[in-house]
Amino acid sequence: MHILCTNDDGYLATGLRVLAGAAREIAPVTVVAPDREQSATSHSLTLHHPLRSRRATDGSLVVDGTPTDCVILALNALLPERPDFCLSGVNHGANMGEDVLYSGTVAAAMEATVLGVPSVALSYAGPDFESIEGWADALTILLRELIDDREFPPATLFNVNLPPIDPTEVRGVRVTTLGQRRYSDSLTRAQDPSGREYFWIGGGERRWTGRDDSDFRAVDEGFISVTPLHLDLTNYRLLEEIRGWNLTL
Repeated sequence: MHILCTNDDGYLATGLRVLAGAAREIAPVTVVAPDREQSATSHSLTLHHPLRSRRATDGSLVVDGTPTDCVILALNALLPERPDFCLSGVNHGANMGEDVLYSGTVAAAMEATVLGVPSVALSYAGPDFESIEGWADALTILLRELIDDREFPPATLFNVNLPPIDPTEVRGVRVTTLGQRRYSDSLTRAQDPSGREYFWIGGGERRWTGRDDSDFRAVDEGFISVTPLHLDLTNYRLLEEIRGWNLTL
């Protein structure tokens, strides 16, 4: 078995180092990661300038592109053989609910899934990212469970969120659905010292809603959340209803 590790926080991130270390307890690992933070880049590709890679002093392959770029280069150019799994993270911050649509961490795992490599995206829901260091042993156990010899679901990736508590206090693992989150006052409008107007996206108050088995509820209650995400976004439940509209030109 061979494991590809990547992330969106950059190759120097604590979460990536801990994840790669935990994965090495299972199989050989190659790290291919961005040269800088690429949070919220979603599934973006670099199309308008060439990409370059270099090898860091720790042996990681560093790419001057997005997490999706890293996976594409890893599978098509940088690795001598196709990896058996792709692990993305551990992200510095939660990726729950609609966050998965913006997350570079989730996008990297999704790109690997598109290319036929079973993948897991992992995130830490707390603000103290150095605390991820304490998750090394627990991650190895969790990864063994997720990428065991059982058949991995096709066209599916697992989105994992770790609760912001000591791993010895975790109450277990829950298989969850995506919650829904809404931000208020997340856009700042102001003027710079020259009097020019600017806008800053981020911050604000966050509100969560969702089913009893939502990811955010599991994390709030001290559980590890594991959400299976499918590549097919089709709403099959509505197909016949929409066909009944008899749309024409």
